[in-house]
Amino acid sequence: MNPTSIQLIAALLFAVAVVHTFSTRFFERLAHSQPQHAGIWHLLGEVEVVFGFWAMILILFIFLSDGKHEAIGYLESRDFTEPMFVFVIMVIAGTRPILDLAAAWVQRIAHLLPINTGTATYCLLLSFVPLLGSFITEPAAMTLAAIMLRDIVLGKEVSTRLKYATVGVLFVNVSIGGTLTPFAAPPVLMVAGKWNWDMAFMMMTFGWKAALAVILNALTVTWLFRHELKLISQTGESSELATPWLIVVIHVVFLALVVILAHHPVVFMGIFLFFLGFTAAYHQYQNPLILREALLVAFFLAGLVVLGGQQQWWLQPLLMDMNETTVYFGATLLTAVTDNAALTYLGSLVEGLSEEFKISLVAGAVTGGGLTVIANAPNPAGFSILKSKFDEQSIHPLGLLMAALPPTLVAIIAFRVL
Repeated sequence: MNPTSIQLIAALLFAVAVVHTFSTRFFERLAHSQPQHAGIWHLLGEVEVVFGFWAMILILFIFLSDGKHEAIGYLESRDFTEPMFVFVIMVIAGTRPILDLAAAWVQRIAHLLPINTGTATYCLLLSFVPLLGSFITEPAAMTLAAIMLRDIVLGKEVSTRLKYATVGVLFVNVSIGGTLTPFAAPPVLMVAGKWNWDMAFMMMTFGWKAALAVILNALTVTWLFRHELKLISQTGESSELATPWLIVVIHVVFLALVVILAHHPVVFMGIFLFFLGFTAAYHQYQNPLILREALLVAFFLAGLVVLGGQQQWWLQPLLMDMNETTVYFGATLLTAVTDNAALTYLGSLVEGLSEEFKISLVAGAVTGGGLTVIANAPNPAGFSILKSKFDEQSIHPLGLLMAALPPTLVAIIAFRVL
């Protein structure tokens, strides 16, 4: 390895950004103790801002050391399709008609189960919706599940333990729940085309194992907090749609078009502009669009793209020195400190890998996808939606890590033992 000065600086800034992610509460405390500078401390205390902020520092360094053309050239060499897609899919999936449709499905199934309806709804939001992410994409599933969990469970008087357990299971289940198809999970999407992984392969190799782990995780956390969940009163338990069917169908069509055209930002951004016009024309059927939350998440992912683009020099050799077993656990651990799609993308650049190595790399990447907010692209979306229901309006990274460890162990057993 002969890294350039830019690559070394980028690696240092990436490490600083990871540490910053785990230190956001420090900046929130500074905002209270130093009110004259509260604005900047609050800004640095936003997890969604962290990677974008340090990416800006990297671009400034490139500008000062190599000039304007190098800085702009590097930015233009990055692919920002994923941040743009996550922004669009979050806004559409978070609209009232889509939420009404998802709630109607969940409540109808919940009424069929022989347990308390509120408890059944909670279990379905942590199992059915993450598995649905294999078809509507993981960011859309995360948005739906997070908004409904926020309104139905976390917005009520529940314990902090239940809140963190819910987020830990949600993040892990969304990460592994998108592996039933080759297009829904970002780390799978990065390699499926090149490695010729179709839906049948995904179902047989990953899907059924992931589904078992998702269901077991959801059932376990529901059983552990069954007494607390029974006390949660649900409002609006009707399974009938509160929005006219035609409006719902049009929203579903917009959502489907964006999912189908996810690789073509010029097209799906145009569709999104038409969608904004439609929501303005029929505003009586809308809640306020979650534009701020979606923009923050897109900013976070864009920063990850900028900083992550300079990490190949140390990540790729590290991965390639591993065998099938070590690459699985190595990818699981590395995913916690870098985006899992970046890991699988680096693997796709190497020729001659065995099929077992490829499967282990992707399995490890999705297994560790719930450990931190940066581990999986949809995690910042869930973080942004749910953080207001936690103390100090922030989900502590260490709390998330500890809560995600048990469901991650279940995923490890599913992928390595079954």
